[in-house]
Amino acid sequence: MKARRRTGSKRRTMITILIILILAVPLCFGWSTKAPEGTSWASPSSTVSDLRLLYDLTYLKDGALVHDQTILDEQIRMIGAAEDFILADIFLYNDYYNTEKYDFPKSTQRLTDALIAQKRKHPGLSAYLITDEINNSYGASLNRQFKQLEENGIKVVVTDLGKVRDSNPLYAGYFKTYIRHFGVGDGGWLKNPFGDNGTKVGIRNYLRLLNFKANHRKVLITDQGAFVSSANPHDGSSYHSNIAFQFSGEAVTYLLEAEKAVAAFSGTEIGDVEYRRSPGAVRPDTQVQVLTEDKIKDGILENIKSAEKGDRVDLGMFYLAHRQIIGELIRAADRGVAVRIVLDPNKDAFGFEKNGIPNRQAAAELVEKSDGKIQVRWYLTHGEQFHTKVIAFYKKDVVVLIGGSANYTRRNLDNYNLEADLMVTVKADDPVAAGFSDYFDRIWENRDGTYTADLSEYADDSLWKTAIYRFQEKTGLSTF
Repeated sequence: MKARRRTGSKRRTMITILIILILAVPLCFGWSTKAPEGTSWASPSSTVSDLRLLYDLTYLKDGALVHDQTILDEQIRMIGAAEDFILADIFLYNDYYNTEKYDFPKSTQRLTDALIAQKRKHPGLSAYLITDEINNSYGASLNRQFKQLEENGIKVVVTDLGKVRDSNPLYAGYFKTYIRHFGVGDGGWLKNPFGDNGTKVGIRNYLRLLNFKANHRKVLITDQGAFVSSANPHDGSSYHSNIAFQFSGEAVTYLLEAEKAVAAFSGTEIGDVEYRRSPGAVRPDTQVQVLTEDKIKDGILENIKSAEKGDRVDLGMFYLAHRQIIGELIRAADRGVAVRIVLDPNKDAFGFEKNGIPNRQAAAELVEKSDGKIQVRWYLTHGEQFHTKVIAFYKKDVVVLIGGSANYTRRNLDNYNLEADLMVTVKADDPVAAGFSDYFDRIWENRDGTYTADLSEYADDSLWKTAIYRFQEKTGLSTF
């Protein structure tokens, strides 16, 4: 009888140990992923030949909604001038949205047609599109535009997100251990999460989505120059407000190097593309760095920390949640640095209503802890988003601009998502600095239109929502 009890006790112990191992071991996979080779990179400080700051704005004027969009037009123009190569790395590249509620321009197809037309015009042109698997709805089949590109000799490289760090480790470990082996399938019976005109998906696609991984870059490079942007050529994003840097010269070579690294760890070696700088004049008193992943955070924090009394910081951002950046902005304001912030109210997401997390809680903290020294205004959106991601530092004789794809969140800045920003340093009287200052003052002061509103418009210091935001930011159990 005792022997039987001992046997039963051992069996229960073994079962308990087995259950613990089943639950605990996958967490090691979720917390131990490393960044792929060639990512988390800051280029050497480099020169440019040309440099432009572009922006898209949606706003009200005389009671009518105005869409002032230039970025996509300029990208298509640059594609139309390419002769040797085109390489794009774009996060959202699809035409999925709620067609019953909205009617958007065909932005994705416009860019697709431009790429195909240029490839047909120059058959020897090397053309690549690096992109995220979100555009295939986390399934095996290429979306319609990707099939068109491939049929016309343009290589589509879907980023291997399995090589990217796990921003949602509590889930990702279990996914890697138990779920991924079932594949993603090809189609299904469930509604597409990104629009009623998207392909049907299966449960395995939704399970893959929950990893919350992304190649979030928005880059375009040709033999003519490059774009680093916050804008996606995605139908549902057509009316978003965004910024972009367009440039040529030495810095393009470094951006191209960063993009080749993504293609390489995704299984495609790009050996037939090289940027040849024109022998034209170098833009005077201008230094540029390409920053990717957590090196973007390093550049931002370094500039905030070095800002002194009398300096100014202007920030326009879609998502602001990163604890270090929020803390350093408060400390900068305490030192006498003037800080102005324009935020998206986080209420609109492609036809879905959001609850204001994290921006409304971050705004409340910034204003309260700085004793009102930090000024915050909300960009007034009308179904679209203030999708801009840019910060400017005005420091005595120089202005530093950092802008591109990265939101200021743990996922975007702590080496999880793939991101690309440009850091530009120019003299205080440089036309690019003056152009950004004019742009920011325009939306801050509502010049020639209605762009922004006071903090009170969307103020929300709810303790419950603050707790949710802090938990989501810390764990990665969120979409921001």
